[in-house]
This record gives sequence, structure tokens and C-alpha cells, in this order.
Amino acid sequence: MHRKITPLWGEKKVVLRQTPRAVTPFGGLSVLIEFLGKIHFAEQVSEHLPVHLKSPNAIDPAQTFTAFLISVVAGARRFAHTSLLRADRALHALLGIDRFPTDGTIRNLFKRFGQGMVVRFYEPLWLWQLARLPKREGGYSLDLDSTVFERYGKQQGVKKGYNPRKPGRSSHHPLLAVLGEAHFILHGWLRSGNTRSDSGVVEFLKEALGKLESPRGIRRVRADAGFFAQELLKYLEERGLGYIVVARLTAGLKREAVRVEPWRELDAIYSVGEFRLKLLGWDRERRFVVVREQMQERKPSVGRKLLEVPGYTFRLFVTNLADPPEQVWRDYNQRVCIEQRIEELKSDLAADDFCLREFFATEAAFLGILLLFNLLGEFQRATASKDYRQPATLRAQVFLCGAILGRSGHRPVLHLSAAWGGLEKRNPLFDNVLSYEIPTSRKLELQPESTG
Repeated sequence: MHRKITPLWGEKKVVLRQTPRAVTPFGGLSVLIEFLGKIHFAEQVSEHLPVHLKSPNAIDPAQTFTAFLISVVAGARRFAHTSLLRADRALHALLGIDRFPTDGTIRNLFKRFGQGMVVRFYEPLWLWQLARLPKREGGYSLDLDSTVFERYGKQQGVKKGYNPRKPGRSSHHPLLAVLGEAHFILHGWLRSGNTRSDSGVVEFLKEALGKLESPRGIRRVRADAGFFAQELLKYLEERGLGYIVVARLTAGLKREAVRVEPWRELDAIYSVGEFRLKLLGWDRERRFVVVREQMQERKPSVGRKLLEVPGYTFRLFVTNLADPPEQVWRDYNQRVCIEQRIEELKSDLAADDFCLREFFATEAAFLGILLLFNLLGEFQRATASKDYRQPATLRAQVFLCGAILGRSGHRPVLHLSAAWGGLEKRNPLFDNVLSYEIPTSRKLELQPESTG
């Protein structure tokens, strides 16, 4: 059976034929699967997954969970999209599974999760990932941020709250802690949409730091104005952690910013100053760093205008560091990486699209994607990538590769298309994965920098 079609450009017909051989567009996932085998991913998931099925015909829940992650890597943005891989027998051979679960089976796995099961499953997996995080001279920056997951339905925890893009739209309001320089998500909470950015942040931070043997591997904590609260600052000071937090411009802080003297010019545009102030309700005075920027016609300013000082915008940071004001400001500016990571979670891995009616089912899927994000980060370290590549770039440059499944005797053989770079392009990645040395002890035990 065949069919002929005419190309858009040219007159020579192209013949279409059907083949019984298994074909996959994801032959490049073989490198990722080799990496997962290297770090014993299947054993870890099987050991800690708190779901056990008695039916002899049931698919192993560990395989179902893995199928979900592989579907997300392949570009699925809904549970229904995972069904696209059910016919991919070549990919099934790479995974070593006989049956790929339906989207209903994947949903049902997450629906079994309650709050306790979420903790029992993901906590040991996070520690397992942390054990392989490389040591960094000077420690890691811990960046806090929240984001908005828009929802369309009546799922648990979906409430109307802060939503800058679609005011009034119901949502969830996740909270994240990211080790900036490692592209590693240390902790995540899924929260109701009507929570503030700083709601429960101290308890959240306690859980995040509890994953570490000690907080000494954290060089400092950085957060935006949504986390400007005495409760958080006091907790960080008690733990001996340095911090830089954007100050919310209250009337009192605006008055102090106007009074700053002297200003120290960094260049023709920027000047810096500082002051100490105890705000109403605070237990002590704290150091504030002020950055003044002269407004320019062609460049938008990040800061806020003050009526008393036309022609300038101001940014204020509260900190317990003894660094010069310009160093505090430049350090905080590196925090933009967390915004990029959140955008990757949404755009590349669809973290905001996998939603179920039950809250903890949705949280279980959400944390699965955070786990996957960390795995992709470690995959790049294992393959010795020179520069960080976001998940969508990995998908396009590494994982997409046309391949045909064949056999050599009783052994399956996957033929990778040379037109997609084939095995030749991926051989260095395989070699690096096979030589990847897995650390056996936990890291992040460096001394913190001095605070003022």
C-alpha cells in the first residue's frame, strides 16, 4: 500500500509507504536513559514510591511515574498528551517496559497521593539528588520566589489572589527555593491562590534548610519585596545567614531614602547610599542600601519614582551583610536566574499545566516536575556541558533524533538517524555519562561569609 504526494516546490512525486518497524523521534533520549541508569534512578523510585498495586496485570507504579517524567521531557503539556508515547515501541525498548501507561493510569497514580505520601516519596529523593551536588567555593546563593499557576476549573486550593497577568483569575501560588549557581530547586510548595508571597515562608525555609546537613553551605539568601517581613529577617539572623531582600517602599522608607547623605557616584547614572532604621513593629534597626538611578529616555528604570526627587528612581535593599552598597546591589541582580528557572518550569516543562481535582495529587505531579528539572541539571553536569541549556534546548539539540528499532539476533538494536546527528554526535555524551563520578557524601558544608 502506498500513496503519492506532490511537494510544495518541485514536480517529482514523493511516495508514501507504511512500515511495520518501530520508529521514534526520541532516539536521543537514549543518552538521558543511560544517565538515569548510571545514578540508579529506577531503584530509588521503586524503593521510595509509597504506592503498591496487587493486580498481576497492573503496570509497576515506578514505571508509571517514570513514564510521566519521560512524557514531560518529550514535550507533553497535559496528562492527555502522555498517550502520544503509548505507540512508541522503540522508546519502550529503551526504557525496558512492555506497556506504556495510559494517561488515566498516570492520573490515578497521582490521585493516590495524600500529604504524608508526598513527603515520604519526595524527601528521600531530594536528599539523594543533593548528595551529588558539587561543592562550590564560597557556597551557593539561596533564592526565594513565588509564582502564579493560572487554573481553569474547581480544583482544591484554587483561589482568587494576586495575578498580575489575569487579575481575578483563580490560581495556585507555588513557593520555590533555588540554589542559584547550581540551577537546583532545593524545595517547593504548592499553595492556595489566595496566599501572599511570604505566607509560611519561615516554615518553608526551615524545611528547605533541613535538607542540608547544615546551613553553612549557603552564602546568602536573596528575595524580592514580597518577602520583606520582620519574621523572615529575624529567622535568618538567628540562623546566622546573610541576606539581601528588596525593601517594600513604605512612607517611612521613602522619607529616609530622600534624606540619604552623602551619595557616592558609581558612574554618570548610578549612585549608592545607606542608612540604618528600625521600622514599626521590628525588634531592631537594620541596614538599608539605596541605589539611585538617573532616569533616561531610552532605557526603562527598574526602581520606583519618589515625588520629592524628580528625575531619579530608587531601589532599597535590607541586608545584614557588611559588603559595600554596590556589591550588595550587584549580588542581588544575579537573582534574576530564579525568574529564568521559573519560566523554564512553565514554558519548557509545563509545571503549571498538570492539574488534578485533588490538591495533593496536583502537588505530587508538580514536585515530580521539580525533580525532573534537577535531573536535567545534573544530566548536563554528567555530560560535561560547557554552558547551561534550558530543557527545551536539550529537547531540540539532544533528545530529538529519528531512530528505527531493529534486531541483531535476540538483541534489540536502535538505529539513530545520521541526519539528526546520530550516534556520532551523542557518543561524547555517552562517554561522559559512563565516566561520571557519583559523590558518596553530602556537600554544602562551607563557612558563611561575614555579616554586619
